[in-house]
Amino acid sequence: MFHSIEKQVSSAFRAHIQIRYGIDLPVTIEQPRQSEFGEMAVPAAFQLAKQLRQAPKKIAAELAEEIGPIPGVASLEVAGNGYINIRLDRGAYGAALLRGETAASADTSGKVIVEHTNINPNKAAHIGHLRNATLGDTFVRMLRAGGQRVEVQNYIDNTGVQVADVVVGFHYLEHKGISEVKALLADPAVRFDYYCWDLYARTSSYYKDHAESLAWRSATLHAIEAGEGDVAELAHLVADAIVKAHLKTMLRLDVEYDVLPRESEILHLKFWAYAFELLKERKAIYLETEGKNLGCWVMPGLSEEGKVIVRSNGTVTYVGKDIAYQLWKFGLLGKDFYYEPMHTYADGRVLWVTTDQPTPNQPTPNQPTPDQPTTAAHEFGHATRVFNVIDARQAYLQEVVVAGLRALGYDEQATQSVHFNYEMVALSPRCCADLGIPIPEEDRKKPYVEVSGRKGQGVKADDLMDSLIAKALEEVTSRHADDPPEKNQKVAEQIAIAALRYFLLKFTRNTVIAFDLQEALSFEGETGPYVQYSAVRARNILRKLAERGEQIPDFATELDAEAMKRQLESEDFWQMLLAASKVDAIVAGAVSSGEPAHVAKYAFQVAQTFSNFYAKYPMITEENREKKVFLLWMTDFFRRQLERTGAILGIQIPEYM
Repeated sequence: MFHSIEKQVSSAFRAHIQIRYGIDLPVTIEQPRQSEFGEMAVPAAFQLAKQLRQAPKKIAAELAEEIGPIPGVASLEVAGNGYINIRLDRGAYGAALLRGETAASADTSGKVIVEHTNINPNKAAHIGHLRNATLGDTFVRMLRAGGQRVEVQNYIDNTGVQVADVVVGFHYLEHKGISEVKALLADPAVRFDYYCWDLYARTSSYYKDHAESLAWRSATLHAIEAGEGDVAELAHLVADAIVKAHLKTMLRLDVEYDVLPRESEILHLKFWAYAFELLKERKAIYLETEGKNLGCWVMPGLSEEGKVIVRSNGTVTYVGKDIAYQLWKFGLLGKDFYYEPMHTYADGRVLWVTTDQPTPNQPTPNQPTPDQPTTAAHEFGHATRVFNVIDARQAYLQEVVVAGLRALGYDEQATQSVHFNYEMVALSPRCCADLGIPIPEEDRKKPYVEVSGRKGQGVKADDLMDSLIAKALEEVTSRHADDPPEKNQKVAEQIAIAALRYFLLKFTRNTVIAFDLQEALSFEGETGPYVQYSAVRARNILRKLAERGEQIPDFATELDAEAMKRQLESEDFWQMLLAASKVDAIVAGAVSSGEPAHVAKYAFQVAQTFSNFYAKYPMITEENREKKVFLLWMTDFFRRQLERTGAILGIQIPEYM
């Protein structure tokens, strides 16, 4: 509601300024420094002053006098040297909220692709992957809350070095072939992604002590990229099994996807071959004839030596494949994948995975040819903007991808390619102790302890979630010993996932996180469980009303605009309602800044505001009927806003806590 009025105010000022002064000025809306100055402030007069060569205060007076009525606005006031303060019509505002006027209108500006998670399918997911997935998933929810059409992709690098190293471990170190690996997969006692976690670390360690064994990696990579032979089939088997394990892990976080594009199809369907020829044709890359990059295809200008796109042995660096993939995302490649269904989510939506052969279940009406599948209209790709959620340490490689688009002449798409970067996740020393992870004495004094999947050190994502759930279950069971164990288990899972997601979201993306299990699970302070607890408490007030034999009032019948106006004359009520009704404005701002942390902070602030409201106003025992109905409506409004904001953060509200 608040954001809707913000947009109306901005549009009204922009239209009037265009007519009055002949200037097209995008109008920003600011928050007054103090609540007594109103709910919004417009600094447009300062922006116009230089162009019109007039005092800002004079321009502000003209605008305030001439602009005419704006729906939801009670008054415009000139303040200071030229600000225009805006006061809202409190009665109309409350009545609109009562009618439920909070939904965002659909955004018709095109489709956004958000690519996130992107775990190498060679071992179990770890806590760092959880930050990527949680940030990406929450950003998707934020975009959709604003009416944006979003496609969620999870890129599967099933032909890269990490997969090759696990295959090396199976093939050369353990002498296991396809049948033996299939037996491992069929063994219920073997957690395959955990098995590969240990094998990957062992292979990496073997390389260190036996440098000549790196030739195994090179040979394995060649076989995988060619897609032929037992080694390639073994890589396919391993990667697909690990992807399925990752999907199960992410579902525990309530993270879902629309399509899984796989690197193998980028190679087999000649995406990369086409992009390679395009890059050569437009002289975006060159063949190096001397130095350490002799025989490599290099993209110039990004460093003194340029960036290698194709190695001298003919294998493609993954940034080369990323350029082809980015071209496809924008619909610039002239090629498409084939698709097959991989999983059906609880709501019936199908998760698709790419394949290099036609299947009977294509999500496109076209019938492309096997050697060069193309499509004029299909479900995936063709974005107007792309967000790649990738670790900050990959910033240079993302710059190479953007440079590749620019070198090909796709400046607009390069501008719309956004590296949604983030810093790493470590563990607090206390968390290491809680999880039973041994650390050296000197690390116990550090603010955080780094983990390394390559070294086999760190905490697996599922182990972390299991530990959180076990701790939450202890607390829930102690409070609700008489409730069925399965109900307590479900509540514990909801609390644990809320704790994890909120902790990963509450820090800005450029902050290194030191995850602390005890801090995350606290029912007090800036945590997910605190947000949940506030919503549960609001729900319980209405439940207690029913237990007393009273019916929940028909708010729409008993509270008209005049009643709302009377109640909202209380500055306390007005500021509380205002604070709880800004979710759309907060989400829009968080999308613009690319900071889900702003939404997390807002959820905590709404929870705090409700806590203050709950402490100050005993609504069930209030004797004045109109005030009681208003207080109960405010309680229900807080509940709905906490649930809505929680949903955007991926936080479910449990039945009890």
